[in-house]
Amino acid sequence: MSYVRDAHEIYRQSFATIRAEADLSGVPADLEAVVVRMIHACGMTDLVADLVWSDDAGRSGRAALAAGAPVLADCEMVAQGVTAGHGRTNQVISLIRDEATRKHAEAMGNTRSAAVADLWRPHLDGAVVAIGNAPTALFHLLDMLEAGAPRPALIVATPVGFVGAAESKAALIERAGGVPFITVKGRRGGSAMASAAVNALLIGK
Repeated sequence: MSYVRDAHEIYRQSFATIRAEADLSGVPADLEAVVVRMIHACGMTDLVADLVWSDDAGRSGRAALAAGAPVLADCEMVAQGVTAGHGRTNQVISLIRDEATRKHAEAMGNTRSAAVADLWRPHLDGAVVAIGNAPTALFHLLDMLEAGAPRPALIVATPVGFVGAAESKAALIERAGGVPFITVKGRRGGSAMASAAVNALLIGK
């Protein structure tokens, strides 16, 4: 069969198609690469209409990662999707499989994903949080922040699904409390979107 076999050409054509089909006119310059990569991760050029961000999201996320801030991932899929960029070696922390997480979830009476958020406390100050799967992680993180937990430099929140996903992201928009964020309204989302956004901030394009 005849098809494009060169990886660089596939990327070039993909990004060219996104820029031709998506309305990026309302996207700030410092977030354009982030939005393009999020669209690339899901194949939906209409995604831009549902994206919401704080004014300082791009600047804050890039500065934190450039300074070596860790990436706190709610699940292994997000963690595995984050790639090093331009020689950076930011630590990617995923605690979902730790035995301590399971025990902490039982003690909390909540999901393991919420327990992961609770166990981020020592790493949270100035970190980049990437939640691509679990609404409970986002809900609990917001509760933590309102209770005085250390503030991350950026929250990338794209939990996906039918129970709590839309509600958790709406809560972030309403309750971010000045913490920079990038999110997508509604049920759409996923780990690929979250890691794509972080990768764009890491590599700067």
